Formats: sequence, structure tokens, C-alpha cells
Amino acid sequence: MKKILLKKGLVFSGCGFERTDMLIVDGKIAKIATRIHDDEAEEINLMGLYVLPGLVDVHVHLREPGFEYKETIETGTKAAAHSGYTDIFSMPNLSPAPDTVENVKVQLKAIDKDAVIHVHPYGCITMGQKGEGNLVDFDSLKDYVAGFSDDGRGVQSDDLMREAMKKCKALGKTIVAHCEVNSLLNGGYIHDGVYASENGHKGICSESEWRQVERDINLVRETGCSYHVCHISTKESVDLIRKAKAEGLPVTCETAPHYLILCDEDLKEDGAYKMNPPLRSKADKEALIEGIIDGTIDCIATDHAPHSQEEKSKGLKDSAFGISGLEIAFPLMFTHFVKENKIPVEKLVQLMSINPRRIMGLKPYAIGEDADLAVFNIIANYTIDAEKFISMGKSTPFNKHKVETECVGTLIKGEFVYRTF
Repeated sequence: MKKILLKKGLVFSGCGFERTDMLIVDGKIAKIATRIHDDEAEEINLMGLYVLPGLVDVHVHLREPGFEYKETIETGTKAAAHSGYTDIFSMPNLSPAPDTVENVKVQLKAIDKDAVIHVHPYGCITMGQKGEGNLVDFDSLKDYVAGFSDDGRGVQSDDLMREAMKKCKALGKTIVAHCEVNSLLNGGYIHDGVYASENGHKGICSESEWRQVERDINLVRETGCSYHVCHISTKESVDLIRKAKAEGLPVTCETAPHYLILCDEDLKEDGAYKMNPPLRSKADKEALIEGIIDGTIDCIATDHAPHSQEEKSKGLKDSAFGISGLEIAFPLMFTHFVKENKIPVEKLVQLMSINPRRIMGLKPYAIGEDADLAVFNIIANYTIDAEKFISMGKSTPFNKHKVETECVGTLIKGEFVYRTF
């Protein structure tokens, strides 16, 4: 029997933080109390540090198998552990794509070998993750994947998505949807707004996102399928999801820190500002913030999408879509939302740990469950240096950005997989 006693930390209680001790026995949270004494336990002093349930990111691109020059499971999960994440959900734009059991097992083997935290892979919705063509065999995949997504591509056919939802409903699985109408893209690569028109760039209209959100909500109404919308970026998407929730439909959604902090007015001629969906207008950003505050938006994901330096060095037009976000998401949200009194820190924990845990069916943070925890020094302050990222992807619009709070430890089943104190 192995015992670890975390002493004097500010421990998340579910509705706030209290200075308490936490006893971990054989990897599980055994007791939380003001004072715990146990001669058999290894004591670790956490005075002044905050103890959170491990962060959960429902949207991460790990790139392995197939694109290890961008990221590997080892580097991606170490970057996540460095940042307080204990669980991440990996997206399916891989080679081979996880569209059969055989292909998923390639990824699972690599996860078993190299992951330092929990990784939950998604399976594809369509064969080859094409957003069209033939559906995967959902029944054969259901025991190997956390849900089904064609992230990076929207499912274009109404009938195809309807059939996918019916199958997922029958299996108790969630559709995790990248919403994008291909016919409305028109070669765009940043938001179809003022910056695009003033600087000669091709824009991506907001309707390319919200029109498919609207369609899918109608299909949820028809099928009853559990449905999660990836990285929403428009005010119309927020409004549609708010109304769907008021109707009682099983709809959830995420957004990412860059859509909440930046808008197209902040764009620069730099590939670090290019992602999909793109940075939208100031009005969209304000609607997303309101969606965070009123509970329409369930969780903060990173859409961590690492690329090589060469792929991100070709400006807005020709750089690859995607930025790296795992190592800075919580500090960015803490700095811009908690410190600026937009939301309390307890709300941020809900958005980045409790809610995604619930949405994706993970075990809750509770006595008797695994001690998957994050330890933060919330009075730390530093300047982001992307070159120091553990992730192989170094591209972020937040490089040299000043932030507060820093992860100093991450525990998986009571064992530190990252620790600086």
C-alpha cells in the first residue's frame, strides 16, 4: 500500500478552494480534511499552492501516427503534463486515419508506449476522415474510441450526418463535430472581415461555420444524438447553441482561448495568427465571452495543432492552419478572465476540468477516484517563450505575452509525472 499526503494546499472542493490536506492511497483520493496525520505516508508540502482536478482538453492534435515531424505522442503528452492536463482527447487527422479497428490500434499501441498522461482517441465519422463518402463501422469501433469526429472537415451531406447520428445514438456515443460548409469557403484563409478587405486577403465567412451548426442541431432534434461542437468562433453559433440548450437538446460546445482573447483586428502578416476557424470579429469575440459567462459554452479546449517551423513561416496566405496551445491555455485564461474579474477561478476550473470530464464521460473528481491532479502557483508571472515549449510546435500568436499562474506539478494516479518544486 502506497500513501502520499499532500499537506496544506489550497484544494478545490467543488465550489471553492480550502486549505486542507489530501491523503492518496494506492493512487486514489482517500481523504480530504483540515489536518491529516499518517505515519506511513510520504508528506509533500503544498503551502501556497493550489490543487485542482487535472485539466481535460477535449481537442488535441497529437499528429502520431503519420506526422511525427510535427508532434509525437511523447512530446504532446509531456507538453500537456507540463501544463496541468491529465486527460486529452486526440483528433483523427492521422495516417492511417482511425477509421477501422486495425488503424485505431496503431494509435493505441503508440499511446500505450509513450503517453505520460491519459489519451482518449476519437474515431472518424467517415472513411478516410474525408467528411463525405462512406461512414465508418461505428459498432466495431465503439469500444476503442471516445467518440466520433472528422475534425478538420465538416460532414457535408445532411443524409450522411443523419445516419451517423442515428448510429451513435444507438451506441451511446457522441458526435464531435467540426462545422464547416465547404461550398462557402471560396478559398478563404482568414475571417471575411475588415482586415481581409483592407489587406487583400481572401476571407472565410461566418456562415460557413454557423450554417452547419444550425443543420446539425436540427438533426439532433430529429435523432436525439449526443452532439458536441468543436471550436465555435461566431456569434451566430453561440446563439444557436444557447437556443438548443434552452430547448433541452443534448448539445454541448467548446471554444479556445485565442477566440476569446484575440479578434481579426489583432491579425498580423504572420502564420502564427492562422488557424481554422479563423480569428473572427470583435463582435464575435464579445459573444463568445458572454457565452462563457452565461454557461452556453461548456468548456475551453486548445485545438492544439502543432506544425513544423517551415509550415508556419509562410505568412497568412500560405502557412498551415493551426497553432500550439497546450502549454499556455490555463495561464492565458487565468490572466485574461480570472485576473480581470470576468469569471471566478472556480468557473475556470469548471470550464477546463469538471465540464469536459462530465461531457466525455470520464470519472469525476471525488474521494475514491483516481488522484489525477494539477498543482498551480497562481502568483507566478512570466513571459511566454514559445521556443521553450516542450511541444514540437512553436507557433502561437501569444509569444512574448505576459501571463500569470504556472503549473508546477501534475499527478496521474497519485504519481508526479511533472514536478518543479
